[in-house]
Amino acid sequence: MELPNKDMSTLFEQLGLPSDPQSIDDFIARHAPLPNEVRLADAPFWNDSQRALLRDEWIEDAEWAPIVDELNARLHEEQNE
Repeated sequence: MELPNKDMSTLFEQLGLPSDPQSIDDFIARHAPLPNEVRLADAPFWNDSQRALLRDEWIEDAEWAPIVDELNARLHEEQNE
């Protein structure tokens, strides 16, 4: 099934994670910053299916690439607490 609006919430839905803005922010705050040498899909907190989805969507579907890239950037940023 093709989702009409691909955004961070729909990506989190596809990953099987809570997808409201606060849950997304909490997830990122909990897991960031990833070390620069760790690729998004290789982060230790993903399960195998999440890892595969991130890899596949990044490689195969240009529509998802900007959202996956945004998640990657946010997870690699230093968090201001």
